[in-house]
Amino acid sequence: MPTFSAFDGTVLSFRVTGQGDPLVVLPGGPMQDAAYLGDLGGLPAHRRLVTLDLRGTGNSAAPADPATYRCDHQVADVEALRLHLGLDRIDLLAHSAGANLAVLYAAAHPESVGSLVLVTPSLFAVGLDATGEDRLAVARLRAGEPWYPEAIEALELLVGGSPADFALVTPFFHGRYDAAARAAVEGPARNAEAARIFGSDGAYDPAATRAALGALAAPVLLSAGSTTSTACRPRCGSSPRCSRRPTASCSRGPGTIPGSTTPVRSSRPSRRGRRLSPTRRRSRAPTSPGTGRPGRSTG
Repeated sequence: MPTFSAFDGTVLSFRVTGQGDPLVVLPGGPMQDAAYLGDLGGLPAHRRLVTLDLRGTGNSAAPADPATYRCDHQVADVEALRLHLGLDRIDLLAHSAGANLAVLYAAAHPESVGSLVLVTPSLFAVGLDATGEDRLAVARLRAGEPWYPEAIEALELLVGGSPADFALVTPFFHGRYDAAARAAVEGPARNAEAARIFGSDGAYDPAATRAALGALAAPVLLSAGSTTSTACRPRCGSSPRCSRRPTASCSRGPGTIPGSTTPVRSSRPSRRGRRLSPTRRRSRAPTSPGTGRPGRSTG
């Protein structure tokens, strides 16, 4: 896999698949091996994906200073990748907790972003999170699923602050909790140390980030499925205007991990910022497998 050097000399890896205009992809977790994204449901047929392994994950080296796992410090890694690719501007797609990194990058380098797609994003970077009641309301849309009784009981306990087995609520993060979904859960690991540091104190300054995003002229799309349990689904309508050309999209199908059970759409917002260009099959926009406990997502 190709590599490049980050600002502090850490050697970072990225994977290139597909043809067409490059699309830089940032994984969620936070700090999960990007392999869980697969091929994003066939997106390489439309775009050349440049999928970054964040420092300390996948094939990227661990940094000498663990403090650089913090989200705001990794903005420089994305900029180093852009420079390595020789691009004036990058189209950027981020999933789940990776959206915080993408948003911070866009705030720091608005002139270097061609378009921004945030798929079921964690929105701590702009000061938003789903409440426990938000999550319960969305979860109850899944009543009738065979796993629902155990899952909703565990979720209610967790939201109420009582101990419960978090594994029982895992099905809520998938559009179809079938063999493919279970394989995704058991797949590429997350760097637990890096995940703890990623959103730690000092990582986010929401007011400053929202103000800086006012300079972002690129089209921005927030995409979520109808049963997405991250902050995006219940809060899309109340999101602060974080660019000159924002769009929120909620697909009618349930949310799922990107590409694990359903395809995603061609990932460039229209130049009028209205929608994604459709593929032949309708997308079911993904929800995050790793944004943390239901009462408070990480990242």
